[in-house]
Amino acid sequence: MDCCGLLTLQKEPVPLKSIEVELEVRDHVATVVSTLNYENKEDKPLEAVFVFPLPGDAAVCHFSAQIGQTQIVAEVKEKQKAREEYDDALSSGQQAFLLEESDESPDIFSLRVGSLPPAESASIRLEYVTELAVQADDGLRFCLPGVLNPRYQPQGSEGAGVQVTSVPASLVPYSLSFSARVSSPRPVSKVESNCSLDPLQYLNTDQTQATVKLAAGHKFDRDVELLIYYKDAHQPTAVVEAGQASAEPGSLMGDPVVMVSLYPEFPQSVMSSKASCGEFVFLVDRSGSMDCATNNTEQQETRISSAKDTLLLLLKSLPMGCYFNIYSFGSSYEHIFPKSVEYGEKTMEEALKKVEQMEADLGGTEILEPSNILQPALHPTQPRQVENTKEVIDLVKKNSGSHRCFSFGIGEGASSALINGMAKEGGGHAQFITGTDRMQPKVMQSLRFALQPAVEDVSVTWDLPKGSTVTVLSPPITAIFQGKRSLIYAQLTGQAAEGCVMVKYSLAGHPSENQLHFSLRPAEDTGLIVHRLAARTLICLLEMEAENNEEKEEVKKKVVQLSVQSGVSSSFTAFIAVNKDNNKEIQGPLLHRDIPMAGLMGFAATHCCLTANISSFSPGEYKVCYLCKHSVSTSTITGVCLCLCVCEKE
Repeated sequence: MDCCGLLTLQKEPVPLKSIEVELEVRDHVATVVSTLNYENKEDKPLEAVFVFPLPGDAAVCHFSAQIGQTQIVAEVKEKQKAREEYDDALSSGQQAFLLEESDESPDIFSLRVGSLPPAESASIRLEYVTELAVQADDGLRFCLPGVLNPRYQPQGSEGAGVQVTSVPASLVPYSLSFSARVSSPRPVSKVESNCSLDPLQYLNTDQTQATVKLAAGHKFDRDVELLIYYKDAHQPTAVVEAGQASAEPGSLMGDPVVMVSLYPEFPQSVMSSKASCGEFVFLVDRSGSMDCATNNTEQQETRISSAKDTLLLLLKSLPMGCYFNIYSFGSSYEHIFPKSVEYGEKTMEEALKKVEQMEADLGGTEILEPSNILQPALHPTQPRQVENTKEVIDLVKKNSGSHRCFSFGIGEGASSALINGMAKEGGGHAQFITGTDRMQPKVMQSLRFALQPAVEDVSVTWDLPKGSTVTVLSPPITAIFQGKRSLIYAQLTGQAAEGCVMVKYSLAGHPSENQLHFSLRPAEDTGLIVHRLAARTLICLLEMEAENNEEKEEVKKKVVQLSVQSGVSSSFTAFIAVNKDNNKEIQGPLLHRDIPMAGLMGFAATHCCLTANISSFSPGEYKVCYLCKHSVSTSTITGVCLCLCVCEKE
C-alpha cells in the first residue's frame, strides 16, 4: 500500500504535526512554553508516544491538553498512581495524557497521548523554567534540545532504558517554530545562535527588551542554541518573590523566596601569588557512539575528533611541573602512563602522539570502569582534576573531597544531566562544545578554574532584621571560582525592608568575603518562577539523598509531597490528565505510534547493528548495541550475523 502524509521510516503515519516553542528570558532565568499539535488521520483511535530531551535542571511546572473547546489541566501525582490512572482511563475508553521523567536520566521525558479518535486533533502545552548558564565570553546559554542521543546505562540495566525512536534529521516528519522574548534591567547587546535567526527586534528605546525568531525551514540537524549578551552583564543580584496566595503560610509555596546570584571576586594579591600546579587526570569517551557526527551538517566532524581537539588544547596549555595522565574508556579502559607523570616537553610529546592516534574503538560506554582514577591523589598537596547517570554522579560526589571534576559535553545531544551533574557534585565546571568556533575560550576557562586553588571553609550567613527568618533551600556551596555565578535559593518569613547575605571562604590560606545587600520587597510580575526553581533545587537535593539513604521511602514521600505542592516534576511523580467531560466512549483497540526524534547516527538510529567479526559471535549470545546500549541477541544464518536489538530493527 502506498502511504502519504507524515510517515516514519516504517511507513506509519505520524500524528505529531508541529511544535511551537515560545521562550521568555528575564535576566538569567528562562520560561519555555512548548505546544505540540497532534492530529489523527488514521481510521482507528491511537496512542502516540513521544520521548524527548529537556535541560537536566529544568523545572517542568505545567502540562495541559486542548481538545476542541475543552482544556484539561494535568495534576502532579505519585508516578505509579499516575500510570495506573492513565491505563484505567484508556481501558474505559477515555482520553488521557501522561508526562513523566525517565527513571534513568532526569533530562529525558516521555509524553503519552492516549485514545485520540480518528479525525480528531489535540494540542499539548508543556511549560518549564530553567536557569541560563554563563559562558566563557559572558553570554547566557539557552539550549532547546532538538537531538536525542542514547544516555549512559551501566551493564546489567540494558532492559530498563527508555525506548527511543530516531530518524535522520532530514526525515523528521513535523515542523518547529521558535520565538524568544528577552528582557533585562540592562540593555540587550546581541543575540547569537548556531541556527539561522531573523534579525533581532528591539521593543523599546533603551534596548532592554527584544524579540528574535528562528528562521523558517529548521532542519532538526542540531540543538537550537541561543547566546544572549547584556551590556555590563552579571552583577550580583537578589530577587525576592512573593508567595502564592492560595498556598499554606509556612510552606515553600506560601512564603516569599529569594534567589541570590553572586559573582565572587578574589583579591588580586591572592590570585597573582597562587601556585599554577596540580594533578590532572583526563578521562575520554572512546566508545563506538563517539564515531558519530557532532551534527548532521555537510561538514561531518565526529565526536571523537572534537574530543581529541579539546584534549590536545588542554594538554598544550598545562603548566610545567604539574602531574597528569590520560584514561580512555568504552567497554574496557586504557591509560597512557601506569601512573601520573610530571608534565614536561618529553611527556607532553608522548601524550600528544597517543591522543592523535585515538579512535572510537573501545566498544560500549562504561564510564564507571576506570573508577580507580579516583584513588588517593599521587600528590595530596595538589588538587586533582578529573576532566571529561545517577550512578556516575554519585561516584563523583563520594570522591569530591579529594578530586574536582571538570566535564565537557561533546557534540549535539550530549546529556546535560550527566555533564552538569558531574561538575556540580565534583566541585568543578561544565562546558558544552558543539562546534570549533567557541571551543578555545571554553576549554581555557575550565583550565583556568582548574588551576585555581581549591576554596575551603565556605560558609553562608544571613543578616536579617529581628523577627525575620531564612531557610536555605540550596545545597551547601562547595566550589567557588573567580567570576563564576553562585546561586542560592532561600525561603523567607517575617516583614523587613532590607537584608544581607555574606559568603565567607578561605583561598590559599587567605580569608575572603563577598556580601550583597538587597531589598526584601517582592519583585513584580515574576509569577512563581523563583519558587519553582527553588522547588526543583530542593527536589534534586532530596532525590540525591534518597539514593543513599536507609530511609529512602521517607525521603521519597517528602519529594512526592513537595512535587505535588509546587506543581514541579520529579523522578517519583508524573503529570496526569484525563478527559472526563467526553461522554462518548472511544471504541476499539488503540494503534500504537512512536513519534521519532532526530538522531545523529548518520542513518536511522532505529537501525542498530554491531560491527564485529562473525567468529566473535555464538548463536543466542547477548552483546551490547553500540548505538542504543541495549542488549542484543545474535544468531547466525548462512554466515551472516543478525543482531536483533530492542530498539526495533536489525
